[in-house]
Amino acid sequence: MAFAVQIAKGIFDLVRDDLALVERELAAEGGVAIQPVAEIADYLRQGGGKRLRPALLLLAAGAAGYRGPGAIRLGAVVEMIHSATLVHDDVIDGAQTRRGRPSTPARWGNHMSVLAGDWLYMQSFELALRQRNFAILEILIELTQNMVEGELLQLTRLGRIDLTETDVTELAYRKTACLFSGCARLGAVLGQQPKSVEEALADYGRNAGLAFQLVDDLLDFTASPEQLGKPVLSDLKEGKVTLPLIFALEDGMAGQGDRNLHSQAKRLVSKVLEERGFLSVRPDEITQLVRESGALQRASDLASGYARRAKACLEDLRDTEYRRALLAVPDFILERQN
Repeated sequence: MAFAVQIAKGIFDLVRDDLALVERELAAEGGVAIQPVAEIADYLRQGGGKRLRPALLLLAAGAAGYRGPGAIRLGAVVEMIHSATLVHDDVIDGAQTRRGRPSTPARWGNHMSVLAGDWLYMQSFELALRQRNFAILEILIELTQNMVEGELLQLTRLGRIDLTETDVTELAYRKTACLFSGCARLGAVLGQQPKSVEEALADYGRNAGLAFQLVDDLLDFTASPEQLGKPVLSDLKEGKVTLPLIFALEDGMAGQGDRNLHSQAKRLVSKVLEERGFLSVRPDEITQLVRESGALQRASDLASGYARRAKACLEDLRDTEYRRALLAVPDFILERQN
């Protein structure tokens, strides 16, 4: 934990002043909205969060040789898009808490929350338009489409126990990694880098984002509610089967190959998915089967692999403090506890 804090300090210190300007931009954009959208936007802004996506964009821009108002503006854009997706996710999932506080729909209801999320999307694009750069708009449109498609795909797969690693990796890219990838790519565009550098930074963001989502999935099984800011095993309760659970349910994993234990594990998970809650099955029964299967280590190793691939994407970048900070981001992702 101390190592993660040390890494985070080194990363965020480099862009601390710029992140403060991003925060000011977010407050200004939220302030132009009518009530109660302005109130919701302010509630979201004050809800914490690591601001990892704006930080990633700022670091990528710095590594690409750009510092200026465009990076501040786009940092606010990607955070607004991220906030909009969280609001819509909470509506769809029926989530009551987010980051240890009542979720937006829990406070304002579903109708108001959906409209506030829509406003955040539209306002983010209005802000991005001020750059007068079609390449930036194309990146933002593509990643937003991917995120919406990811949510739609997830809805079609809720409650299914037959998902594969390929299925959930596709969802992880669309729902999480494509925004990480877009943040890094936008930094390269701001720095007017050649296509090869733009692609390398986009691949860096994609791999870092996949590692981030895997760690998120792992924390759902290993962290406390206080660390997560929401109940543990929320994904399974909402009907989502994530990669650690898929690994645990694979033949030869659960119960170290014992077919009876494997069948029992599938029965327990199926029951939770059917009941959409822990009515007949205790949460600790699920966490125990995942731990004993070796799935947590397997998923952790996979996350480490994505982190290594992310770092490898930076090999041809000029050595600067921004590049070194980008190299530290995957380590921070692997070490984080919430």
